[in-house]
Amino acid sequence: MLQRNWVSLRCCFGPLVHTTINWVPGIKEIRLKEIPSFIRTTNLDDIMLDYLLSETKRTQRASAIILNTFDALEHDVLEAFSSILPPVYSIGPLNLLVEDVDDEDLKAIGSNLWKEEPECMKWLDTKEPNSVVYVNFGSITIMTNEQLIEFSWGLANSNKSFLWVVRPDLVAGENVVLSLEFVKETENRGMLSSWCPQEQVLTHPAIGVFLTHSGWNSTLESVCGGVPMICWPFFAEQQINCRFCCKEWGIGLEIEDVKMDKIESLVRELMDGENGKKMKDKVLQWKELAKNATSGPNGSSFLNLDNMVHNILLGKIVKN
Repeated sequence: MLQRNWVSLRCCFGPLVHTTINWVPGIKEIRLKEIPSFIRTTNLDDIMLDYLLSETKRTQRASAIILNTFDALEHDVLEAFSSILPPVYSIGPLNLLVEDVDDEDLKAIGSNLWKEEPECMKWLDTKEPNSVVYVNFGSITIMTNEQLIEFSWGLANSNKSFLWVVRPDLVAGENVVLSLEFVKETENRGMLSSWCPQEQVLTHPAIGVFLTHSGWNSTLESVCGGVPMICWPFFAEQQINCRFCCKEWGIGLEIEDVKMDKIESLVRELMDGENGKKMKDKVLQWKELAKNATSGPNGSSFLNLDNMVHNILLGKIVKN
């Protein structure tokens, strides 16, 4: 039924993107614009949509579904999954769970697609607690040159210190060029990097706000670091991640339109405003819940990993 409903939506977007639907299991009142972009298509022959529908069917034959999340964060969604899918094991956040696993090779595994520049950590050490805006749009998000200008001057006009990861390919089809005026205006409070050790950055006490593309890894790492978010989702599942941050978990604000005055306003609101203080308190509560979930011997994710290994992996070995 759910699959047929997704298909029926393929041709009804456009002006209806703000229409709210209430039949997605585990999610109350989601706008069409918040549905993942691979589903939100008007092309009846879309390759990605057909692939996802095929993979959805295959999940029914799986021995288990393993998810990088934790029960307290997405309880209703996990409950809905458990009612229609094979055994579902939430074992996240993986970056915290690995800390309780005594395996150095496993701890060395990373997900970065770019070479890290650790110099930013020394720069952060010189900053006051909760004083820096961390900006990173992930490994593959791109923007226009006009959007780059709006983001840069929004940061500059906020008068806040910032660490901005600017990949060489951040601007679509062009080289990244920031104006000399911007560089001069922010030379004493801004640092630019081509990439950085994000997990370490988000746990640094100097970071006060994360301006993000709302990728799932970035979202979870921000929760684990206790850092509220300004969300600018680009594609894939990022829109729905943004929705949960802003509407369900109370730890983020969405950028609806990339304009420098809006960027400045959101940065100031989260860094200095009462709303920002409330979100900081809320994300610290989620941080504690994430830590509890991945801590042995009784954390929900810790137990789920143990159960999955014994019930699925070792169970198959015994049967064979």
